Amino acid sequence: MNSALNYSPFVIAFFSLAIAIVIGVVWFLAYEWKHRAIGKKRPGHEVDRHHANPVMSPRPHQEWEANGTFNPAAVEDDAGRVHVLYRAIGADGLSHIGHASSPDGTTFDRRSSFPVYQPDKEEKRPKDSKPTGPTEYNPTLYYSGGGWGGHEDPRAVRIDSRVYMTYTAFQGWDSVRIALTSIDLKDLKRERWNWKKPKLISPPGEVHKNWVLFPEKINGKFAILHAVSPKILIDYVDNLDDPHPQTHIKSKPPHGGRPDHWDNWMRGAGAPPLRTDIGWLLLYHAMDKADPNKYKLGAMILDINDPTHVLYRSPGPILSPDACYENDGKPGVVYASGALIRDGQLHIYYGGGDRHVCVAKTPLRGLLDWMVTYGTHTTA
Repeated sequence: MNSALNYSPFVIAFFSLAIAIVIGVVWFLAYEWKHRAIGKKRPGHEVDRHHANPVMSPRPHQEWEANGTFNPAAVEDDAGRVHVLYRAIGADGLSHIGHASSPDGTTFDRRSSFPVYQPDKEEKRPKDSKPTGPTEYNPTLYYSGGGWGGHEDPRAVRIDSRVYMTYTAFQGWDSVRIALTSIDLKDLKRERWNWKKPKLISPPGEVHKNWVLFPEKINGKFAILHAVSPKILIDYVDNLDDPHPQTHIKSKPPHGGRPDHWDNWMRGAGAPPLRTDIGWLLLYHAMDKADPNKYKLGAMILDINDPTHVLYRSPGPILSPDACYENDGKPGVVYASGALIRDGQLHIYYGGGDRHVCVAKTPLRGLLDWMVTYGTHTTA
């Protein structure tokens, strides 16, 4: 005679809970083992923050930069002096460009008392006819680094006897464009601000940011990098005074990233590329969807002759917003828009919390060796 085993609901619930606990423990141990193994195989490489950070902060008595001084471009002149062109936000919410210089790259003994580059009539406040964003200035709304008009986030390179600067020209919430201007190196050194009339190189009615120039010609042409994800996009031009006389550079906003990596949400290029003995070193900004409130910095190596080809990619961020001054204005932001190689050290000039200018350093050789040893080979 067959007899069915009858279990009480309590016994069934007990065994179900026990099975769930065992599965959970096994999953947790497997997760820990996997990530500890990855940690052993891929050690991190965090750059060293300068002990005197932030090296520049807003000056309340200077109305044009009372609300923020951040996101600096950096170039070195022919005498070894470092010049920083930084974004400054005034009490009116407009972004201007300020200047400071340093004999050693970290101690700034000269700083402008006025904007060295100011918005023209097309790069001021957004037009009321297209209110796709805030209709009045509110510094607590971080739509565009805390500002709402002007010149934003400069990048600069020195090519021969001129310094070229790209920046974001804010014309309205639906028309954020890339502009290109230049100044003679002698004028920069003497602080004579004779800038060339800017050219808008991205199309109107679109939003573009984070375009950078290469500091030298590639295959006989100037190179403008305007996208990093899902592919590296570069336009090559014969001259930078008028790159596209009749047209604009067509680009795409960044999207995508590397699944299951720290940079699964790509944001854009950081500082202009730097030539190294293994390729172009490009810093870039990215976020992790699992940690969405932190804007982090990574690095990639591009082929020296075909920089659309990625050779190595950092397995982890080299700078994360962990310091107090990187969480001051807008929490969780490090934004590196300048970088130089000096005496074997990579100097990174970055904005902290959309409020301060900061500097970090790392031995270049150590960074490159880390990327070659542990970096990945993907262009995603």
